[in-house]
Amino acid sequence: MSVPKAIHLFPLLTLLGTPVVGLTLELPAQVLAEQTRSEVPGSYALPTAVFDGRSVPARVVEGALDQRAYRLEAPGLTTLAILSPLRDQVKAAGFDVVFECEARRCGGFDFRFGTDVMPEPDMYVDLSDFRFLSAARGDEAVSLLVSRSSSAAYVQITRVTPMSAPATTPPPPTAIELPDDLAAPAATAVTGLAEALDRTGRAVLEDLVFASGSASLAKGDYPSLAALAAWLQANPDETIALVGHTDASGSLAANVALSERRAEAVAEALFSLYRADPARVLAKGIGFLAPRATNQTEAGRQKNRRVEVVVTSTR
Repeated sequence: MSVPKAIHLFPLLTLLGTPVVGLTLELPAQVLAEQTRSEVPGSYALPTAVFDGRSVPARVVEGALDQRAYRLEAPGLTTLAILSPLRDQVKAAGFDVVFECEARRCGGFDFRFGTDVMPEPDMYVDLSDFRFLSAARGDEAVSLLVSRSSSAAYVQITRVTPMSAPATTPPPPTAIELPDDLAAPAATAVTGLAEALDRTGRAVLEDLVFASGSASLAKGDYPSLAALAAWLQANPDETIALVGHTDASGSLAANVALSERRAEAVAEALFSLYRADPARVLAKGIGFLAPRATNQTEAGRQKNRRVEVVVTSTR
């Protein structure tokens, strides 16, 4: 028999000696897996309306960020049946619903990839079957994202609580771990990038990390960008194109737009961090039109989500 689990979302403010009232939610089915992400201080773009054709309207809230993804054993529950009791509990805790939508009305692919979603397999989102809700209570904000696969349900809960005092000790940096099948190629791409560009005229920037569904390059050190900047400096007559790629989830138009924005973000990092010459760098996206692995598995889709550098000059 499935046993619901009570989850207590106490932001990290409690670690700073600031009393807060926790939000306790009863999940409607047994929890099979749980993943968490916390940032103190942190920020979150709280969606406030459906995708408007260009972006997802949002209000940025700052404070202690607590984000959790749950996989539930819920073979007979619809996304509405999962969201409804959670919505009631959020409202009972004094939160006012800001915005609520279901997959098609939200904007489907564009909404999902225009919001902050924890990556698979922690959080799975069926682009044709998900529901979203955002709510606020004073300066606090919470959002619920519910979807399901053929065998399980998925719930992501994001909460931001204002900080009344700064942290005395900064949180440790978050380690970024690549899947085993990507770790070795990433190291090879970094150490051999110059050789690959000289030999074949192209290389994949394997170590780049983007927030889920975001076109912004996550903060961190990227050896591949440093290596690319060094190659450009050593080859002042060469020009390059940064080409963004996606997996095959969603429409071609949306994927092309997302992949181009990611390529532009990488170009901006080259300009701002390494003073690369903008006249020598072109940024384009081609969506899912050039896969390097199957899109039928998550491992393959991960490999297809990438940015490549291509030498465009001729001698």
